[in-house]
Amino acid sequence: MEMLQLVIEFLGTFAFAISGIRWAAYKRFDWFGGYVVGLATAIGGGTIRDVMLGVTPFWMTNSIYMICTAAALLTVIVFKKAIVKFANTWFLFDTLGLALFTVAGLQKTLLEGFPFWVAIIMGCITGAAGGVIRDVLINEVPLIFRKEIYAVACIIGGLGYYACACLHFAPGIAAAVCFAIVVAVRLAAVRLHISLPHLQEEEEQK
Repeated sequence: MEMLQLVIEFLGTFAFAISGIRWAAYKRFDWFGGYVVGLATAIGGGTIRDVMLGVTPFWMTNSIYMICTAAALLTVIVFKKAIVKFANTWFLFDTLGLALFTVAGLQKTLLEGFPFWVAIIMGCITGAAGGVIRDVLINEVPLIFRKEIYAVACIIGGLGYYACACLHFAPGIAAAVCFAIVVAVRLAAVRLHISLPHLQEEEEQK
């Protein structure tokens, strides 16, 4: 399970870094700015999770996460025209990163001996917090606070993981189910324009 955890975190780091760097490129940041945004997107949620769990942040024990972000930056630079051409590329990598890090957050919390309800919360934080940091850095309203289904997809995926655990499925199967649910919910919500209701001000309600 620990090896699976590492693989998921590496893939999630690359996917989220691509997402952050893509947005930084859209905002016309320079290469260093793009790297910072990509790195913050990739490690932000996991850092908050690890601090709350009382363990050393994952990226401080292995330099591969810095290297993954550098590889993501190089990918965006080399394939810039292709990435710009496909306008939904950032959404794809953001969704993949969200799903991968949700699984990573769940599994690491369970490895630390916390109950499932805490694991689901940490999975949500791991998946969504990096995107919040990214949006703050690029001066956008965080996606998690807008109408799109984002953190809710993490919660639903976490419940799917819990259901698999209750049925005594192998961790790899539970991880795959959680990943598929998060991706499916996110894609379905965007494609079908499913969103949560907005909070309305008093003036709008009158």
